[in-house]
Amino acid sequence: MSLFAVIALSLAIGAIAGLRSLTAPAVVSWAAQWNWINLQNSHLEFLGSIRAAWILTALALGELVSDKLPFTPARTKPGGLLARIATGGLCGGALCVTAGESVILGAILGAIGAVAGAFAGYELRHRLVTKRNASDLVVALIEDAVAIGGAFLILSQF
Repeated sequence: MSLFAVIALSLAIGAIAGLRSLTAPAVVSWAAQWNWINLQNSHLEFLGSIRAAWILTALALGELVSDKLPFTPARTKPGGLLARIATGGLCGGALCVTAGESVILGAILGAIGAVAGAFAGYELRHRLVTKRNASDLVVALIEDAVAIGGAFLILSQF
């Protein structure tokens, strides 16, 4: 795989983490479990365990539900944004390790993608709901589908 492709995919998985902070690591974990990616002999090997896959999946499902609640803070607030940066960095690092590139490069790319995804996702959702009178629930469910489908599409490239 070319370095350009690795960079693009690391940014993209970060953007997915920007949309849904726990969807990206859950899909990365399953991809490692299913041997789509190889994290063995790296510091990120733990992501390939079945325990990590199930725990991250449970957390991701909880996030998908909590995102729809009216009191959930915006993803661009410091706490949510930091979580997205961390999980985007983790996932970007995992993709770079798989491709034989620097984990640090991947972490930086994933974190950048997460910030971009968080702000772009927030802005798009906000505009669709307020300016187009779209249902927030419908927009959120579409965003869920984009995050899940996008993450699997990205990981399928390995």
